Amino acid sequence: MRPALLKMATHYMEDTDEAEDVVQETLIKLWFLRERLSQYRSIDALAMVITRNLCINLKRGKHLTTVSLEEGWMIEGESGPEQKLMDDEKGKELLELIDTLPNLQQAILKMKHIEGFEVEEIARLTGSTVIAVRTNLSRARKKVREQFMRRNKE
Repeated sequence: MRPALLKMATHYMEDTDEAEDVVQETLIKLWFLRERLSQYRSIDALAMVITRNLCINLKRGKHLTTVSLEEGWMIEGESGPEQKLMDDEKGKELLELIDTLPNLQQAILKMKHIEGFEVEEIARLTGSTVIAVRTNLSRARKKVREQFMRRNKE
């Protein structure tokens, strides 16, 4: 099974060392699942899915962390102290606007964007459905955006 996994991982990853790491991680995951492997129709298919998902996650992680926040400011050419002060003020203004939302929308928006929870986790924590959380998130974002735009037009 290992050669097939390595071939697939190498297809996804540019670096053969990273492909090796992915295959090793897949085998470790399979080892931890060893007592439940009999529940699966095909262990090979499971291994392929795990390998593919690990490759995709690794590639996504690379793309998301290729530029640091400080580098991003420099790329835009707005890294001066004045711009940072303005951004801090806008951040404070956004937090004030969030505090004006109804309690549930406020909590959901903070959990998602400040604390970094996923929608499913928020639904579980609030005792809501995923659809209700998404709806509240959308409404909260819309209200904050409208109020922010209205304030900054003036």
